[in-house]
Amino acid sequence: MGYGEEQIKDLEETINARPCDLVIIGTPIDLRRVVKIKHPADRVRYELQVIGWPTLEEILQARFGK
Repeated sequence: MGYGEEQIKDLEETINARPCDLVIIGTPIDLRRVVKIKHPADRVRYELQVIGWPTLEEILQARFGK
């Protein structure tokens, strides 16, 4: 399932409107091939195994807060 032109445009505008040092791309595709990102960007890969507890949300909240 892909994104329409308007959704891609909205995503590009949202990313570029945020002040940041780096955009981390953690999607199955490299977003730089679809949208023009004005910030430095790097793509990461990850594997996720759902084990129950702690949840990813709990780990991120503990590390970065709400």
